[in-house]
Amino acid sequence: MSPLNPPITQWRRRRVWVIGAGSGIGKAICQQLQSRGVRLALSGRNPVALQNVVRQDDLILALDVSDPEQLNQAYQQIEQAWQGVDLVIYCAGTYAPMRAWDIDLQVVQQTFSANLQGSYHLLKTIVPGMLDHGHGGICLVASVAGYCGLPKALAYGPSKAAMINLAETLYTDLRPRGIGVYLVNPGFVKTRLTQQNDFTMPALISPELAADEIIRGLERGLFEIHFPRRFTRWMKLLAMLPSRLRFALLKRASE
Repeated sequence: MSPLNPPITQWRRRRVWVIGAGSGIGKAICQQLQSRGVRLALSGRNPVALQNVVRQDDLILALDVSDPEQLNQAYQQIEQAWQGVDLVIYCAGTYAPMRAWDIDLQVVQQTFSANLQGSYHLLKTIVPGMLDHGHGGICLVASVAGYCGLPKALAYGPSKAAMINLAETLYTDLRPRGIGVYLVNPGFVKTRLTQQNDFTMPALISPELAADEIIRGLERGLFEIHFPRRFTRWMKLLAMLPSRLRFALLKRASE
């Protein structure tokens, strides 16, 4: 069967914008793409963190994804420098453990703003230009936490579930018009966000390994890129179980 997306067979001189490039998976993706000769634009909220990733020919575009105007200004700079963009990778996001008896509405709002609303701000900015150019790719980094309701993911899980649904809907709209849509669902990755977890994280991997999996999935033209598969396959199975059995397993895991 043919791949669902255009396989990326040549990275050199490809124009790639990574949002959330200052740390974690985004930083690791940038470092791997730099070694492949990509023209790279790096965005994130922390200019100092971006300076630690940038190389001589990269663009630095510090921004907050909650501000549509900042995203639009950054995209205009990219258009002026490159006359278009071939791939945009949305890695921006936040996470805070939360249970139903300890809801923090400010944290909920921040989580949805970074994980979901920011992706809509980005899409509003880039989709018209990609359609005008007749090509491009959009890669959204969600999470296996979006597969089903998980303990301590009261805000994070729903935001990522919405991102999964968003990517699926985008694909049906944009792929027939020449735009690739790639969905990334990582398991546990060792970052400053997952350091908040007070439980053992199965199949925990490094950001570098996560970046390698993402790039390999893009090169294969996959729609969903999920990893590590020894964990994500179990998560997919868990989501398909009857509710009574799934809830019983989750209760045991959270005790």
